[in-house]
Amino acid sequence: MVHRAAVAEVMLTDWRRESDTRFRVEAQWPRSHSFFTPIDGEHYDPLMASETIRQIGYLLAHAEFGVPFGYQFLLWDLSLSVEPEHLQVRQTPASLDIEVNCTNVKRRGSGTLAGLRYDTLIRRDGHLVATGSVSFTCTGPTAYQRVRAQHALNGDQLPLPLTAPAAPQSVGRTSPVDVVLSPLGQPNRWRLRVDTRHPVLFDHPVDHVPGMVLIEAARQASAAALKRTSLLPLSLAGDFRRYVELGVPCEINAVVMPRQLPDARHTVLVTGHQNGELCFSATVTASRRPH
Repeated sequence: MVHRAAVAEVMLTDWRRESDTRFRVEAQWPRSHSFFTPIDGEHYDPLMASETIRQIGYLLAHAEFGVPFGYQFLLWDLSLSVEPEHLQVRQTPASLDIEVNCTNVKRRGSGTLAGLRYDTLIRRDGHLVATGSVSFTCTGPTAYQRVRAQHALNGDQLPLPLTAPAAPQSVGRTSPVDVVLSPLGQPNRWRLRVDTRHPVLFDHPVDHVPGMVLIEAARQASAAALKRTSLLPLSLAGDFRRYVELGVPCEINAVVMPRQLPDARHTVLVTGHQNGELCFSATVTASRRPH
């Protein structure tokens, strides 16, 4: 339902329809996770919220909007904003109640869903934890094959050769296994490190780099640009322009934006290019406090 092979990676637990476009979804976050590790041991990783929001779109598309299994989904944008005081890890897993409102629902002449946008409100014990929005389109197997024929999976893909990871602490991680950036010898410039063997980022075979890998690259680039050994993003907004191809070098650049006021939050603009073409951009905002 949520395009995950491992049961342990499924964040959603239940859902119900409230109207043609409004739904209530329940989710649970574990106290620890192999990849979405707590920030400074205190806060849930905000990217766990973004993964939860991403999964909602797949669930509702299949379960409520009739999208057949085997269809491919293309993520166009994803935004997230969190309230850190309600992200604290406690003695029990976080049970979440999520309001979902779908807009801009588009269907093909056959009635099959072509795409939609949805906005979410995530609450924990009645308190707002995060808000987020996603838009996506979905394509049937035949049409997708026409577009992506030369990238089609044939069942015997070999892992891509790995480039050297950046120092984990320099990008806000603790393990080199989870680093998605390779240094290029220039400040705030890296090559995307694509580890198709990673059990979370590449949970199942794909023919392009998943959007969540790009979001993680934006977070790591922001941590490096702000010189944080860990980073708790307060908000992020990703815009995806084209497929990021496997095996083709993708250059990641980060620019720290000027602050309008001395006490303003830090904002970093991260971009990714392949063959000179802009593939994605993301804006990551963090507090002045060095999370």
